[in-house]
Amino acid sequence: MLMIGLYFHVPFCDGKCPYCDFYSLRAEKEQMDRYLRRMEELLSDSGTGEPVGTVYFGGGTPNLLGADRLAALLNQASRAFSVQPGAEITVEANPTHVDRAFFEALAKAGFNRLSMGLQSANEEELRLLGRRHTPQDAAEAVEAARAAGFRNISLDLMLGLPGGSEDKLRRSIEFAAALDVEHISSYLLKVEEGTPFAARGIQPPEEDEAADQYLFCVEELEKHGYLQYEISNFAKPGRESRHNLVYWHGEEYLGFGPGAHSFYRGKRFYYPRSLAAFLKGEQPLPDGKGGGFEEFAMLNLRLAEGLRKSDCEKRFGAAGRAAFEKMEERAALCPAGLVKLDGKRIAFTPEGFLVSNTLLLRLLEE
Repeated sequence: MLMIGLYFHVPFCDGKCPYCDFYSLRAEKEQMDRYLRRMEELLSDSGTGEPVGTVYFGGGTPNLLGADRLAALLNQASRAFSVQPGAEITVEANPTHVDRAFFEALAKAGFNRLSMGLQSANEEELRLLGRRHTPQDAAEAVEAARAAGFRNISLDLMLGLPGGSEDKLRRSIEFAAALDVEHISSYLLKVEEGTPFAARGIQPPEEDEAADQYLFCVEELEKHGYLQYEISNFAKPGRESRHNLVYWHGEEYLGFGPGAHSFYRGKRFYYPRSLAAFLKGEQPLPDGKGGGFEEFAMLNLRLAEGLRKSDCEKRFGAAGRAAFEKMEERAALCPAGLVKLDGKRIAFTPEGFLVSNTLLLRLLEE
């Protein structure tokens, strides 16, 4: 049975981290109440009743909505769509403003996966990143979630920080692994235009140093049982993010909330990054067609398993097989150690992921 994913963008934060480029604004009770009412109206009007396999509440800082609002939103989504038994239902949270009672209320409402922003287990790095929690806060949040019954928890780590080192990174990895979480996302810092980091002239390390940290992270996480399954994501076997795999396998999903994107019935569309516009009822804007071979190949090549010839043929027929074989010929000419080929798939190595944009241009050139 084909199932879609649902994504809800919760744009509220208690302060903007200086590196963050996601759409968010300071949480206010009146705005959060209006957001919930608008979202419930939208779901009532947009619900298709079709089966849903994953639901993801991202942000922002979704836990600032509070357990009651999150539960109400999930309940409305379940009425508008057919959220399947066993669906993966994730909520992002920061290790502040949470406790066992909060997690118990989420579990009772049907949430079964948490994604929490640790970023680092080093106090000085947390201060640099503008984070409002300590490593101990993160450990206590994981403990509270476990006590409430959560058995699927992900933590975020950030690589390539100014002044970073392998020793600091090892400390963060060992800290996360000691908490025995099921999933770790590890992202290289990118200083985006318009952020406070950019205004302050903060720069990540040189490319070679950042690359060394990335490869060190891949190796260290594997030692602790976290296998790389996507450029920036690592999991214990069977604990990969099912929702994110919807994106990377080129499957369909619907996004709701300011800044949320969708790929549905062959079309891409998005809501503008404006809470005011969203509350006024403005409709999503078209973002062109989706689902073509090039897009499918680019998304699948983010995965460690890579792009499979059988999937290309299943999705695009003989044309997909021919396109794969052309890519395969080009991949064979790439520098050693960047691409893996076995006649059935094309996959990037960790070293290849570091130059994936260049590789994609080579493999998909006309």
